[in-house]
Amino acid sequence: MYPKLFQIGPFTVYSYGLMMGISFIIGSMLLTQELKRKKLNPDMGSAITLIALIGGVAGSKILYLIENWQFFVADPFGMAFSPGGLTWYGGFILAATLIYFYVKKKSMRFLQIADAISPALLLAYGIARIGCHLSGDGDYGFPTTLPWGTDYSHGTYPPSLAFRGFPEITSRYPNGIVPDNTLCHPTPVYEFLICTILFFILWKNREKIIGEGRMFMWYLIAAGSERFTIEFLRINPRLLFGLSEAQLIALPLIALGVIGLARLPREERKS
Repeated sequence: MYPKLFQIGPFTVYSYGLMMGISFIIGSMLLTQELKRKKLNPDMGSAITLIALIGGVAGSKILYLIENWQFFVADPFGMAFSPGGLTWYGGFILAATLIYFYVKKKSMRFLQIADAISPALLLAYGIARIGCHLSGDGDYGFPTTLPWGTDYSHGTYPPSLAFRGFPEITSRYPNGIVPDNTLCHPTPVYEFLICTILFFILWKNREKIIGEGRMFMWYLIAAGSERFTIEFLRINPRLLFGLSEAQLIALPLIALGVIGLARLPREERKS
């Protein structure tokens, strides 16, 4: 693992931050291209990307602090300003809300912009997951004997720490401690590959998916299904019915996508 890629004087380049930056740059480029194709103002691409960046990071941190409230109360400053600790769905919800009000202020329809950004969101998310993989921040999966099992011992959150809340895993090891060099599912890489495939499917068919909001509904189904499935391999606490928090959020998003496809018109709405 490579949490720190290199250092230039007093500045350290972290793998997670670099990949997140790349994801937003690529997402902005794809969004701008789609805005041009849809004959919308392409200059909005940069503004929407900036809003998504601020809202995404802030929302991810807020939800993470809520999830770890007892630790936040004990050390509010350290938890709030630590470089780690981000929960993606919090960022998605806050960023989407901020973009909604920005688009409304510009007298445009939210679903117009949501359709344009949907394919890019999938690819950007996948690229950011490579940052999670390189930093070894605990987004990996359960131990595995598969040939591509990955050693996260040099990550920022090694297995000896990550598996502490999983007695069904720790009970298999001496003293209940999972060795740091235990090979685990590289679930961030799985997500990158899946999201890249889903991106190309939506991108290739973006001119065929006609009807305002329908592309966004397909995105909700694709992104929600991907996350719901991958969570069965990830080391996240199970909250209800054996499902993690991410799965409990993914299910309504998938349902919203399915309902939206059933209710939204297939014809392109005239501006």
